[in-house]
Amino acid sequence: MLIFTVALFFGSVGTPIIRKIAYNIGFVAVPKSDRAHTEVTPLMGGVAIYSASIVAMLVIMALTAVLLGNQFGLREFFSIIMGASMMSAIGLWDDRRALRATLKLAAQFIPAIFIYWTGVRIKLGFPFWPELDDQFNFIITICWILYITNALNYLDNADGIAVMTSATTSAFFLLIAILNHQQLVSILAASVLGASLGFARYNLPLPKSTIFMGDSGSLFLGYLLAILGIKIRIPDNSVYITWMVPVIILGLPIFDTALVFISRTRRGISFFRGGVDHTTHRLARLGMDKLSVALTVSLISGALGLLAIFVTQASFMEAYTILGGLILVTLYIVWRLEFKASYHFRTGQNQ
Repeated sequence: MLIFTVALFFGSVGTPIIRKIAYNIGFVAVPKSDRAHTEVTPLMGGVAIYSASIVAMLVIMALTAVLLGNQFGLREFFSIIMGASMMSAIGLWDDRRALRATLKLAAQFIPAIFIYWTGVRIKLGFPFWPELDDQFNFIITICWILYITNALNYLDNADGIAVMTSATTSAFFLLIAILNHQQLVSILAASVLGASLGFARYNLPLPKSTIFMGDSGSLFLGYLLAILGIKIRIPDNSVYITWMVPVIILGLPIFDTALVFISRTRRGISFFRGGVDHTTHRLARLGMDKLSVALTVSLISGALGLLAIFVTQASFMEAYTILGGLILVTLYIVWRLEFKASYHFRTGQNQ
């Protein structure tokens, strides 16, 4: 509760200050044809999210170290903070200079490889060739971190979408971590949850967003959510079941990125371009207003989170029945939203 409260407070108080600074120095997002917003908006919200999260983490780290000793691994904790800071800095650089997509992606390998080198990694093993375990785990870890980080970045395409996704998914990571007595994961998840909710007040369309998080915020949150997915543990169940828990919790950003990739590949358009062909844009074209879309996204993530909690205690048959059902539902939604839908509905443009 302490770390959540601290992050919530600094997110709520710090965001208006950062917004004013952004206006004064001209750090703003200008409307473009491939973006949904239509007004000049401050673009330093990620700085507020980052500051709130880091301050909350450092406060609890200091208290824990002084009162309880090093019980959750300060070295690993600092490594995660450093990696997240590097990712946020890359995002801030991109917000200011509009980096080429290839350069931006290349830069993201640095914090991804760094965190793997410090020991935060997926440990599945290569079943057919044990000698390749290290190489297999390295590839899976880097791909997971880059995919989730950029998936949340791509989902930051309308008011309140990324921050509500972050808040909802981190809440479920927090709940699972508390139930399984994972102190480090609980601290990280609580800081993300508090900072996200503190920022949401200004990013949700109430009646309109007054500040954007920018890449500095979405890459930072996406990176931490990827780390939470790696670090979460459910010792009372088999790893052959629990591997799917973070995948289900983060199902919405995973789905949205895959949908956009499929859609743009079909049209021969670069995946790295901006566009209004994301899941959220398609929901808006169904007639939903901006707030309804943001709340719907949060509701979907909440439903997936509840399924993930069930999977933590599920039998092998139950877990894979759920996974199979989710795959079928996903394929059906892709068919409806991409292959059956009109060109205008898919792209927001006339053919």
